Amino acid sequence: MSALNLDDFVDLIERPDGGIRRDAEERRERLALPPGALGRLDELGEWLAAAQQRVPVKPIEQPRVVLFAGDHGVSDLGVSARPARSAHRLVRAVLDGESPAAVLAARLGAPVRVIDMALDCDPEDLPEDVTRHRVRRASGRIDLEDALTLDEAERAFRAGMAIADEEADSGTDLLVLGDLSVGGTTAAATLIAALCGTDASVVTGRGGAAIDDLAWMRKCAAIRDGLRRARPVLGDQLQLLATVGGADLAAITGFLLQSAVRRTPVILDGVVSAACALVAQRVAFRAPDWWLAGQASGEPGQEKALDRIALTPLLDHGVTVGEGTGALLALPLVQAAAALHAELPERDG
Repeated sequence: MSALNLDDFVDLIERPDGGIRRDAEERRERLALPPGALGRLDELGEWLAAAQQRVPVKPIEQPRVVLFAGDHGVSDLGVSARPARSAHRLVRAVLDGESPAAVLAARLGAPVRVIDMALDCDPEDLPEDVTRHRVRRASGRIDLEDALTLDEAERAFRAGMAIADEEADSGTDLLVLGDLSVGGTTAAATLIAALCGTDASVVTGRGGAAIDDLAWMRKCAAIRDGLRRARPVLGDQLQLLATVGGADLAAITGFLLQSAVRRTPVILDGVVSAACALVAQRVAFRAPDWWLAGQASGEPGQEKALDRIALTPLLDHGVTVGEGTGALLALPLVQAAAALHAELPERDG
């Protein structure tokens, strides 16, 4: 395996085509609807045209939901309302069609792909196509030890890249990103606090299944301890993911960067995908131009990260369940923007 050079992404990632976006704006001015009548749907349609490099924009026909799964050793501290190391139950609910994300995806006609990066269960308990990228059984406890070795972080990062390539090669035209984790929001908040230079209390939220005050204090302490370990490696993004991230977060970061290389738009979900997007932005500053923030989850860390990346959530409905649900809720909005820009006729004369 050749050495991974993250600096290559700076040259590989280009912004969506600005000239095409101007063409889309000009076409919008020729539509029968008055300027501004479609609100933010205008901006979305023009962004999609630039991403697709075509006017009029092509309707979204092959969206795909990709959920990265993993357990985090920090969950042993009682930082989550869910039992420690139980993310495999979240995965099973998706596979059985019983989770909110699975229900929405089925209704919206978006196939779901689940990727086990570090679940704490026997691989035989899940389908081979789910477990084939697993790097290890649960990531390390980030308050005391590294989440991953550097080699494991690179393997996870490359797995995310490979999945982005597979989706692009299969014709996926919009990716809906999410995570299935226990303890993942603690790792995500640690990354965000480290990269934004803030205190642990500023980014500590209640998680997808809301925790009580005592658990919040434990979570805040774990993030504070993780921050002490993260700060010395801030200049090396892969080492940072190995130190206080996890296999699922490293994979999501690679997935986001390679999706940008392949010019495939991505809708982000909650605080975990926002944290990985923040790491990816540090790697390649143009990468965020390929992403949309699906919804505001209410997590303070997500708000901090999206503000730093300059992404405004499409929706704010107070949905905290995570697991890709918020990103899926935004999918019909993006599809509507594409359909309107593709199919509305221009004015006569």
